[in-house]
Amino acid sequence: MLRRAEALRIAKAGAAYFACVFGAGFALGSVRVPLLVPRLGVRVAELIEMPLMFCAIVLAARWIVRRFALPPTPASRLGTGALALAMLLSAEFTLVLWLQGLTVEGYLASRDPVSGAAYAAMLLVFATMPLWVMRAHDR
Repeated sequence: MLRRAEALRIAKAGAAYFACVFGAGFALGSVRVPLLVPRLGVRVAELIEMPLMFCAIVLAARWIVRRFALPPTPASRLGTGALALAMLLSAEFTLVLWLQGLTVEGYLASRDPVSGAAYAAMLLVFATMPLWVMRAHDR
């Protein structure tokens, strides 16, 4: 069972991790959508963005683990990632559904199958990265 102080630290770390990665995604999206999508298409533009987002995820996860001194336990690290993922999906669905006027089903159906699958994989990477960064350092 997590102590209250540790649970609070995980919640703060998850919120900060979400903010860092969401901010990076928002900044990259503001370049991708108006500049790359019209020239290259959605699939290619999103796939070009993926390595940059991977770097943002790794850097944010490393900083969060250090900044909040998260213990090297799966519960702490995955709890941080799971909370950040829940916040990211909530923000994304809220913004996308509101801005594009879509339902959740319509949004999912509109995703490109290739870049959409890559995006789903990146969500898994995002959620688990706090566990994987610093593993060698933790030992």
